[in-house]
Amino acid sequence: MIDVPRARFEEMVGEALDTLPPEFGRVMHNVAVVVEDGDDPHLLGLYHGVPLTERTSNYSAVLPDKISIYRLAICARCDTEDQVIDEVRTTVVHEVGHYFGIDDDRLHELGW
Repeated sequence: MIDVPRARFEEMVGEALDTLPPEFGRVMHNVAVVVEDGDDPHLLGLYHGVPLTERTSNYSAVLPDKISIYRLAICARCDTEDQVIDEVRTTVVHEVGHYFGIDDDRLHELGW
């Protein structure tokens, strides 16, 4: 286990988001990505919202979707900062995939 301070962990999340293809950023709207400590050691991240593929024309005037990245669970799985960076990137990509409507099975097939 490694203890990465919250500020550094938030930087890692921002850096992971910056590595996403620009076209993803152009279509991601009304979604917040936040760092939380989390309380489930098996849950590294969670997408809260309605995936783009499930939205209808009635989808409006809603609070932002949220992607939570759980710092303590990720740090508990890692021994080095480089491992945390890799796990953060994998988790960010995985949860962004859920925003776009990609399910867990398909994400795992794609290596995320």
